[in-house]
Order: sequence, then structure tokens, then C-alpha cells
Amino acid sequence: MLDAMPTDPRLSRRAPAGAAVLREDVTDAIRSAVFEELAAVGFARMSIEGIARRAGVGKTAVYRRWKSKLALVLDLVSAVAAQGLPVPATGSLYGDVRALLEVASHALRHPLASRVIPDLLVEAARHPEISEAIKSALLDREHGIAAVVVREAVARGELPEDTDPDRALDLIAGPIYWRLVVVRDDLPAGYLDDLATTAVSALTRDRAV
Repeated sequence: MLDAMPTDPRLSRRAPAGAAVLREDVTDAIRSAVFEELAAVGFARMSIEGIARRAGVGKTAVYRRWKSKLALVLDLVSAVAAQGLPVPATGSLYGDVRALLEVASHALRHPLASRVIPDLLVEAARHPEISEAIKSALLDREHGIAAVVVREAVARGELPEDTDPDRALDLIAGPIYWRLVVVRDDLPAGYLDDLATTAVSALTRDRAV
């Protein structure tokens, strides 16, 4: 589910094209600083100067790698998307749904993610580029995972063949995003277990009829 914002915000990615000689440790420090700066002041108030200061480098070190703060954030979101989420393989529909919810809740409750993601969702309404990058990071990968989960459940006879993976993803991920990203409330004890049970029940209802 997004997401996935990594536990350590330093992301190991190849340097941008044409910048092979740039020091990777400096690039990683800048990426880490962007996460922290976004969490501290938000995208609108974030500046290259603030990022450079937090990373302990000069502004030119940032501009050698990215032409603007928007380009920097888009690169960062793409890096998060590339990491993706693991496809669960527990052997049961309930187990796969519960595993997905566990990973998603862990990512969305990360101290940086809980502040950065809501801000970027607001900015996505103003910047189509951010909207597309977030769609890739938060949705495209998850749709692929949902398709695998549904396909495996169909093969085991747990779901009917015409089960829609998009509907399955809505049922599984929608409540956790609403609770942690929109409402920004804590998860009570047993919430993920109950949510997994409810999602599986909804998905298998047609088969039981």
C-alpha cells in the first residue's frame, strides 16, 4: 500500500542519467533530507536551501542532481514505488489479506510517512506530475499485488473466477488508508484481524450465496 515508505528513508538508487560521477553518499543524504524536510515544513514551504542545509551540503550539490524541488520529490516518490510491497504467499485468502494489511499499516504509521503522504496528496491536486507519481507509488503496484492475491485465491477455490481485483483492493486497502491517512487515527487492538475478516467475508459472499 503504499507505499511503502521505507523504515530507513535513505534510498539506494542509481544516480540520475548523466551524473554517474556524483557521490552516492551525498545523493542518499539529500534524499534523506527531503523526507525530513517534507515532514517538517511540507512541500509548499520546502526549499532547496533547506534541503541542502539539512543534508549538510551546498545548494549546488542538490542542483547538480535535480533541477527543482518538484523534480527531486518526483524522483523520491518514484524510488519508493520501485521498492514496492512484497506479494504475500500465505496459502489462504485470509492470510494474504491480513499480511497486506500488516505491511500497509506499518508503512503508513511510519513517523515520516504519516506526515509526508497527506501533504503530498494535497499537492497532487495542484501538480499533475505529483499526482501521477503518487498514483504509481500508491496504486499501480498495489493493483498488481491484488491481482496476484485474487488469482491465487481463485486457483484454490476460495473466490469465484469473475472476482474483480480492483474491487478487492478497494475492500482491503480502502479502510486502512481512510483510518491512517485521512482520519489519522490509531488502530485499536484487533482492528487488522477484524478488517481482514470483513474483507474476506465481503469478497466470498457471492460464492456463499
